[in-house]
Parts: sequence; structure tokens; C-alpha cells
Amino acid sequence: MSPMLEVHGLSKRFGKVVTAEDVSFSVEPGTALGIVGPNGAGKSTLLSLIGGVLAADGGTIAFDGKDITTLSSGARSEMGIARSFQIPRPFVDMTVFENVYVGAAFGGKVQGQAGYDTTAEALEISGMSHLANVPAGQLRLLDRKRLELARALATRPKLILLDEIAGGLTEKELPPLIEMIRGLRDSGVTVIWIEHIVHALLAVVDELMCLAFGKILAIGDPREVMASREVIEVYLGSTFDMGEAAS
Repeated sequence: MSPMLEVHGLSKRFGKVVTAEDVSFSVEPGTALGIVGPNGAGKSTLLSLIGGVLAADGGTIAFDGKDITTLSSGARSEMGIARSFQIPRPFVDMTVFENVYVGAAFGGKVQGQAGYDTTAEALEISGMSHLANVPAGQLRLLDRKRLELARALATRPKLILLDEIAGGLTEKELPPLIEMIRGLRDSGVTVIWIEHIVHALLAVVDELMCLAFGKILAIGDPREVMASREVIEVYLGSTFDMGEAAS
């Protein structure tokens, strides 16, 4: 089976600041890759490069067997790459249903009855159906996170990029989100997830990558990566939460 995503020699700099340097890795279909690293490591930049928000200075990106290095973010979305952002930015005056329908219509290119059906399915998967008619501006943080995920799901992705979607949630709010992401992976959606709450990642991901200064410091078995001396040294003085892995 060919990888869902292949990144080779990816590089990006902003002036003298290097945010990605010769980054190479692959992700198999239906698996989840977690990404950790200190602030400024280049994690969000990497997602932006994969999603097409930023153009790479060097290297290649292949998705589902096709070279997408020079494609726009819109073209990548149509191919099946979706992203949720660290800070939810819903259309606050629109209902939850309307917000998700926008994702289906413009990201997934499905409108009319097909768009309604896709929206309803995304709301069901994300546990938001009971809030469909609530204005997004009235949602609590957990439900805004779920809405962000639902909008991404409405594009019918093969690969979903999650940027600290658990950030700001309480320990009681984490388990439903973890189960939701685990369910996506188990349904065949490939997941790449950046997160500072490491025990949330360990409950879901098949592989873990640690980035530091735009380079891959370690990648492989999640617990082996977090136990490596180099990764521990990078995290000294950083804020991250190992916690207890969810069962």
C-alpha cells in the first residue's frame, strides 16, 4: 500500500529564520501521526506547507500518489486535505449547521441535498447534531472545537490536519475529543495532529514526530520518542503535559 502522504526534503525560511529544514517523512493511509515540539519548532508551519497555505522553498509533497507541491490550498482541499486551526474562527452569527454547510459547499464542493446530507453526517460524527440550530457565537470552547472539526469533516477529507485542537480544554472535556479523533482514524481518515497535551496524542497516534528548530529530532513509536534523551532535553524549560494516556 502506498503512503497517503510523502514529504521529502521540505524546507521553508522567513528571512534568516528557518522553520523547516530538509523535513522528510511519510504517513500510511488510515493511520495517525502526532507531532510535538517546543514553541517555534515549526509545527504549524509544517501543516501550512502540507495544506498549501504556505509555499515550500524546497522539497516535494506527494498526496495519494500525486505531486501536490505547487498546488493551491483550494486544489488540495478538493483532493481531500482538510485542516482545523488552533483558534476556532466560526461565523459567529451563523448557526452550527450553516457553518458546517459552508465547509461542505466550498471545501467539499457539494451543495443542495448532497450538501445537507454531508453536513448532517459531519455533525453526527462530531457530536454536534443537537446544536445544529444554535448560533456559533453562543458555543462553549469544547463545542467550538467540535465545530472546527465538523467543518473540516464536511469537506470529506482523506487526510485531516489538526492544530492543537485539544488546547484550552479541561481534563473532563478531553476524552470525548480523543474518542472522536480515534474514531476518525479507525474509519479510514488519515490524521496528522499537533498537540502539546502529549497524553491525548498517546491515546490515539500510531507514530510520533518531534520537531525542533525546523528539523525532525525523532520519529517512530510514540512512547519511545517521548522517552528519548534528545526529546526530553528539547522539552526542558518547555510547557507540555504527558499526563496519563487515555485508555
